[in-house]
This record gives sequence, structure tokens and C-alpha cells, in this order.
Amino acid sequence: QVQFLESGGGLVQYGGSLGLSCVALGFTFSDYALNWYRQAPGKERELVATITRAGDNSVYPASVHGRFTVFRDNVKNTAYLQMRNLKFEDTAVYYCDIPQMGRGQGTQVTVSS
Repeated sequence: QVQFLESGGGLVQYGGSLGLSCVALGFTFSDYALNWYRQAPGKERELVATITRAGDNSVYPASVHGRFTVFRDNVKNTAYLQMRNLKFEDTAVYYCDIPQMGRGQGTQVTVSS
């Protein structure tokens, strides 16, 4: 059974840092590139990071470039999203996604003053 288990969300102060994890189960994790998305209430889903199968390349939109870092451990079937210098507009539900396999339920990140 394919599963994505995100964790690490929570409440963080403006300018702070937070790390998210995504454990993938039920398939060969290293066969697929992976995306991290976020969605805030009333807003469209936004792609915030993409990492290649081997983890040797990643892409970010301008909104998070230089603040977010995605990496993965294919031995542990886990992807990570390290976020720093968090802003109010980073508040959203974050989830990992592999288009061919599905996505997780997401983890809430809330940036407070």
C-alpha cells in the first residue's frame, strides 16, 4: 500500500526555521522525483520544491528560493524540506507528492509574530 507520512509541522515564529519529513512506503522511492507543495486557505496549491530521483538536483520557485532546501535519503525512503527565515506567507499545509504515486495528508506550518 502506497503511503506518504509527513511530519514536522507546527507553530514557528517569524524568521524562524522548521524542518519537515516525508516517509514514503509501498513503492521504490528512489525511482521517482518528488515534489513538496503547500496550500494556504483560499489559495491555490503552490509547488515549493522539486528534487530528482537521486537527489542530485533541486528546483525552487522565487517565493522560497534561498530559504527552503529539499533533500532526500533513498535508503530511509524519506524526503525532507528544511525551511528557514520563515515569513507569514509561508503559513500553509505542506505535503509531499509524487505524481505517479500520490501524496500525503500534509502537515500544517503556521508562522506567527
